Amino acid sequence: MSRFFLYAITLMVSLLLFAAFDIFPTDCSTSCNNIIKEAGLESNHPVTPKISDSCYWKGIPLYGKVKFVESFPDVKIKFVESFPDIRVKFVNAFPDKCGLWQVVESFPDLKVQVVESFPDIRVKIVESFPGIDN
Repeated sequence: MSRFFLYAITLMVSLLLFAAFDIFPTDCSTSCNNIIKEAGLESNHPVTPKISDSCYWKGIPLYGKVKFVESFPDVKIKFVESFPDIRVKFVNAFPDKCGLWQVVESFPDLKVQVVESFPDIRVKIVESFPGIDN
């Protein structure tokens, strides 16, 4: 019985540490699935990538004309320097490929809100090679 309580306490401390460092199961890649499987904690819900191979997030294209808003965004983003979900290049025309964004004030394809906590996706601004890693 004491072994069970030790495991339960260890699990709770681990979850608190993950929450303290803003690490969530959705941040994992396939390597997390292997760790979970080896630990015997496998579930029926596989970890899925945030952005599809066709550069969509929940059915929203992550390219095109973008308007930055303070409320009612399509996507909440956080600008980062490392481990981005997508690399974005700002352009003046033809934002027709993954990661190409043209900032506009009217008729946007995508409304974005910049946040510091709980972003939907993490974005790195680049000058070359925009898009996602496959």
